[in-house]
Amino acid sequence: MKKMTKLLCLVLCLAMLFSLAACASNEQTTSEDTSADTSADTSTDAADDSAAADDSADAGTDGDKTVYLGLIGPMTGDYANYGTSTRDGAQIAVDEINEAGGVNGYTFVLDAQDSQGDPDSAVSAYGKLMDSGMDVSLGCVLSGEAQSVITAAVEDGILIVTPTSSAVACIQGNPNAFRVCFNDAAQGTAAADYIADNNLGTKIAVFYQSDIDYSAGLYETFQTEAAARGLEIVEEQTFTAGSATDFSTQINAIRDSGCDVVFLPIYAAEASTFLTQAQGKLDDVLYFGVDGLDGIQTKVSDTSLIEGLMMLTPFAADAQDEATQSFVEKYLPIHDNIAPDQFAADGYDAVYIVKAAMEQCGKTPEDADFNEAMVAAMYEITVEGLTGTMTWDENNEPNKPAKAMVFEDGVAKLFAE
Repeated sequence: MKKMTKLLCLVLCLAMLFSLAACASNEQTTSEDTSADTSADTSTDAADDSAAADDSADAGTDGDKTVYLGLIGPMTGDYANYGTSTRDGAQIAVDEINEAGGVNGYTFVLDAQDSQGDPDSAVSAYGKLMDSGMDVSLGCVLSGEAQSVITAAVEDGILIVTPTSSAVACIQGNPNAFRVCFNDAAQGTAAADYIADNNLGTKIAVFYQSDIDYSAGLYETFQTEAAARGLEIVEEQTFTAGSATDFSTQINAIRDSGCDVVFLPIYAAEASTFLTQAQGKLDDVLYFGVDGLDGIQTKVSDTSLIEGLMMLTPFAADAQDEATQSFVEKYLPIHDNIAPDQFAADGYDAVYIVKAAMEQCGKTPEDADFNEAMVAAMYEITVEGLTGTMTWDENNEPNKPAKAMVFEDGVAKLFAE
């Protein structure tokens, strides 16, 4: 009996072992099946997401009917007033054009890169814009940064419409580069002519920055034309970027020269320092500058320092025509309620020049000959801009009239000749 009991127990134990093994086998199979199903689902979801992303990217590319405009200039630092003015003026034009339906089925987008006024940073910014697909360049705001960029742009072949780079060399060597503002040679000549034609004075003292092309170039052509017009340059004083904080020696020399006009072909930051230090020493002379003085009212601590100061510029914010007043109305809220200067107007005009060229040639960035057609169109268009009625000559320079502004109560107003 005991033997039979033992045998029965052994059989039952074996049966239980086989049962457990079978269960384990079934669980493993189930687990593997479940894992395989999950993996397949995850793979399918990932493939779907990837395809959706590709479709989205393709849709964005296919539906991108924009003309990508790039602008480079100082948006921070001592010369930021020039960069931000140009940028904000250009943006107003972009918004107006887009709100009106664009041009040739395309809208505009503006990308303004900060160079901080540094030529190397400007070249890097240009490369970044090209990598991002820039269609038309608005060049650079300052002459010192523009020359390197515009030279580098020759191989790319894109149209460049630089609003405010005034040094003659800025667009030389690049047949695709055009200018909105007057070049320095034209400004220097025009300044001497304006002083002579309006009998503003005959004895001229000049204060300029000798280590930048803008200032030195202006003085060179002013000096030549002044001699031709019978104006006597009785004193010439200079400074450099490294000596732009103390002008007492230069001011004393100008005071002792017996001049009746001080010509200031310099930028507003340095001019504000000069005028502040000259207070009480040069009260009986006329200060006369050119476009670099635009925005000086934002640099001085006391606007009485610029009372009566004159500058040659093609734009007057107080002009009563509808286009100017509409521009001023739109500009004030986005620029700390400061009236627009020539830089803002040049930026605005530059965008409308691009629009006019597109309308003339009938091309879009999708066309293989877009760049060539746009450049050819520049010689055919006439643009009614804020800064005057413009055409372009064989040297890609603008033809338009100059005006003179005089500051009264801190505001630049058109000078009554």
